[in-house]
Amino acid sequence: MSDTTPNSFASDNVTPACAEVLQAIVTANTGIQMSYGSDEYSCRLKDKLGEVFETDLEVFPTVTGTASNALALAALTPSYGKIYCHELAHINTDECGAPEHFTGGAKLIDMQGDHGKISAQTLQENIYGRGNVHHAQPATVSITQACESGCVYQLDEITAISETAHAHGLNLHMDGARFANALVSLDVSPATMTWKSGVDVLSFGGTKNGCLAAEVVIFFNTELVKDFAYLHKRSGQLLSKMRFVAAQLEAYLSNDVWLRNARHANAMAKQLSHGLARIPSIELAYPTQSNEVFAHIPQPTIESLNNEGFALNVEELDGSAIRFVTAWNTDVADINRLLSSILKVTP
Repeated sequence: MSDTTPNSFASDNVTPACAEVLQAIVTANTGIQMSYGSDEYSCRLKDKLGEVFETDLEVFPTVTGTASNALALAALTPSYGKIYCHELAHINTDECGAPEHFTGGAKLIDMQGDHGKISAQTLQENIYGRGNVHHAQPATVSITQACESGCVYQLDEITAISETAHAHGLNLHMDGARFANALVSLDVSPATMTWKSGVDVLSFGGTKNGCLAAEVVIFFNTELVKDFAYLHKRSGQLLSKMRFVAAQLEAYLSNDVWLRNARHANAMAKQLSHGLARIPSIELAYPTQSNEVFAHIPQPTIESLNNEGFALNVEELDGSAIRFVTAWNTDVADINRLLSSILKVTP
């Protein structure tokens, strides 16, 4: 029997860290290292990320996705600037105003779009006010990969958005909290899904996919770094013992741990999605393209599952849907137990 609880589908944040990451922390917990990112682990991490993304870059580790996103956007957006994003974007709905705070007051312009994705056309229609002193100034576009519906931006969609953004002098940020899940879904290289498609800055996430607490802001366009080191420090994200964050990410990126974890999570989501789709009274809200499954489920079934301890997560995504999230350690037995519980009370 799996050691996860019936509530394990609530989020990929409820899971433990994977063995490789924990061992890396133990290994790093010996000897004396320089502080504030001058340690050997942090130095190796930059080289490792350069290899993974096949380019020169600058990296700034953080411990939360919120900090990673907010600081990245602060580097790209003046206090009088606009940040264009989907209305369901994490930066718009779940970060307690952190982007506005760290940018000093930038305005989020939230847009609608099918399956949680914005389009280049919608972006084009919303870019206005350049040079008008009465308007906040267009500055940044932020997309989430994989996005909040569990769907994945295709390469041509990213390229079209980046071309539109750059044509107007805007920079493109990617929120990659579930970056690995999107990457293995598309089956492309990290370089292809980011800077080769026009992404300037990436918030690269590891916490949801096997790390303990490890994220990193990656600048592909290194001219945008400017004074970011001061933002990094001022926000409290320049840890004195940064080696323990860097060690997590180094292990995560080594021996394809991150890709293995993401492939497993995605495969479990597909299995759950297929099982739910076979139940006549349940309708999938979105295609299952990463490790999140959204489904419209009868209210009596929801109440029954909650009584069993599943604590279902209702998401307001184009109408109420239940969100199930699979993870690197989701077991087939977990899937079967959930489906069995649903079938017992669902016509």
